[in-house]
Amino acid sequence: MKILFYSTKDYEQSFLEACNVNKREVTFTNQRLSSHTVHLAQGFEAISIFTGDDASAPVLEDLAGIGIRFIAIRAAGFDNVNIDKATECGIIVTNVPAYSPYAIAEHAVAMILALNRKIILA
Repeated sequence: MKILFYSTKDYEQSFLEACNVNKREVTFTNQRLSSHTVHLAQGFEAISIFTGDDASAPVLEDLAGIGIRFIAIRAAGFDNVNIDKATECGIIVTNVPAYSPYAIAEHAVAMILALNRKIILA
């Protein structure tokens, strides 16, 4: 299976490669999925996207048209994916159902402290 990872950062690529224990053929791009970048997935069977990627109905139709059958979201949320359209197009969509609740809580507290202490202004 060939997999294209959209919206990858340099620092995460080594971790994603290390997780590839089944030695799938993976390719990385820092470009976000959009109607302008769908063509990058030509020849792949699956893609992985992040929260800023556009998986709206027109994009999903284009993806299905070039043979994409699986989308793995590297996040808990899936509000950037039109699930009904994906189902209609025969595309399976998965996400990370349970991110670390501790990490999310810690981040929220850090943001509150930053706001309270005016760290951004400083």
